[in-house]
Amino acid sequence: MQTLSYQGLKVSKFLKTKTLDSLVVEAPLQININKEAYTVVMRTPNNDLELIRGLLYAEDIYKNSSSLKMSLEKEQDNIPQIINVSIPTKFLGKGYLNKRTLLSVSSCGICGKKELKDIKVNGDKLTEENLFSSREIHEMFIQMTQNQPTFKDSGGSHAAAIFNKNYELLTIKEDIGRHNAVDKTIGDLLNKKKLKEANFLLVSGRVSYEIVSKAFIAKIPVIIAVSACSSLAVDFAKEFGICLIGFTRNGKMTIYSNSSYLKKN
Repeated sequence: MQTLSYQGLKVSKFLKTKTLDSLVVEAPLQININKEAYTVVMRTPNNDLELIRGLLYAEDIYKNSSSLKMSLEKEQDNIPQIINVSIPTKFLGKGYLNKRTLLSVSSCGICGKKELKDIKVNGDKLTEENLFSSREIHEMFIQMTQNQPTFKDSGGSHAAAIFNKNYELLTIKEDIGRHNAVDKTIGDLLNKKKLKEANFLLVSGRVSYEIVSKAFIAKIPVIIAVSACSSLAVDFAKEFGICLIGFTRNGKMTIYSNSSYLKKN
């Protein structure tokens, strides 16, 4: 269930009419690790297992290639409220020590971080360059747009899509939160053991530093956004060797870092 119908009063000049709108669902999901509460994520219910897998991967809590054992602890109206993840202690990453103790809302990338140093991401700069043209970028966006049923129904969800080097769609997910949508796509590819094929990450909204860090951890060298990019996102992209593109719409786009990825002709 990704949308619900709500009644509203539509006002247009001097006319008032009752309307029934589809609204994207936003509901809390508590994630437990080994029966202990880890974080609460505000998300759109669907692909919860992929969301958890992608989030724990990005947070350096579980990066083992084996599947995760998850169990539903509580639900209401067929919507999961608490899911427990069982992880052997020897497989718990360093990120587990930096637990999120605060509510992680759907639009916040750093909620729950304890200290400023916790937002830093370490790793070797991405060096692989795969050239592309603006035409190929816009064709991928058309594919993503055609696969957003929740947005078409409600107008209130974000989407993230991942393509391979041949511009083939590997996965696309929707959520009320931009970061959640990215986690869902990465989690989906982890479960399918296809993350190494990821080359382009497309997002329907703006790009913050955390989306860049998620792409970097997943070794995705190109991020393409329909909207703006933050200053820190650009700084991180330059440091990480990621090609970051914003304002991709109406046949135009702005490349903020590593423009050498773009074909000359």
